[in-house]
Amino acid sequence: MRILILGAAGMVGRRLIDRLVAERRIAGQDIDVIEAFDVVEADIASPEGITIEAKAGDISDRSEIEALVAKRPDIIFHLAAIVSGEAEADFEKGYRINLDGMSHLLEAIRHEGDVYRPRLVFTSSIAVFGAPFEEPIGDTFLSAPLTSYGTQKAICELLLNDYSRKGYVDGVGIRLPTIVVRPGKPNKAASSFFSGIIREPLAGQEAILPVADDVRHWVASPAAAVGFLMHAALMDTERLGARRCLTMPGLSVTIAEMIEALRVVAGDEVAGRIRREPDAVIEKIVAGWPRNFDASRAEEMGFSADADFADIIRAHMADEAAKTQGSPR
Repeated sequence: MRILILGAAGMVGRRLIDRLVAERRIAGQDIDVIEAFDVVEADIASPEGITIEAKAGDISDRSEIEALVAKRPDIIFHLAAIVSGEAEADFEKGYRINLDGMSHLLEAIRHEGDVYRPRLVFTSSIAVFGAPFEEPIGDTFLSAPLTSYGTQKAICELLLNDYSRKGYVDGVGIRLPTIVVRPGKPNKAASSFFSGIIREPLAGQEAILPVADDVRHWVASPAAAVGFLMHAALMDTERLGARRCLTMPGLSVTIAEMIEALRVVAGDEVAGRIRREPDAVIEKIVAGWPRNFDASRAEEMGFSADADFADIIRAHMADEAAKTQGSPR
């Protein structure tokens, strides 16, 4: 089996590759090749029995996407995107990467012909929903995003539904919660601080909190995100009907609850490294984000997430300790 991962060099992409390599089989077949595509080449060695083909390129370049699809991967994971803050700041780049990239991918698949119908797992976002919200938000709630990023993801969802309806692709769209705790350095996502207020204090550094403690948000762990992707690749899509996109399970937590969980897990000194510094731009963006969801449709389809936020923190700490000791994730 051949698997293509778009956005493979990112945190979730790398973890997905780790999971695929560890399991070595998917959908009852041996994994032969994993093609890892991103704007930068992923530094991943091929394990015994599986070839990893790492390639750097531009997802908005139609010819590059056509060349990838011409190899006819059985499963395609589309994780590549310009994140929320950057898509808002650079309107043209956001549409070029987030929308044109998806359109090129779907068209390349369609032009491969009727006998080719791969499973396409697309990572959408809860940003497809915009205020005013119902509580909790169900899968049938109006998709009316208030950001360019959310609009781009919403259009991609409609395209995925239509190309699946026409039989060109077997698509599943998963609306990811905000993924925390992300390791490494902050990115340009407006939601980056949700990880930062946990990651930096645990690393002995000060973290800046740009929003109020009563801000509530929908989150899930990196491990849960990989679990969503794997399940989406394997599930019976006939159960989805015409609506191919689902909101993934998560935890609805306030900033105050996150900080309290950090205090319980790591102590007062660590939790005290958070400095409150309001940012009007971030506050405005976050105010338009949904806070709580009814993910029962996804749960009925077999998706599951984290039990509580303290467990997410402990998992991050275990991952960081494993890196320090040189162990695999």
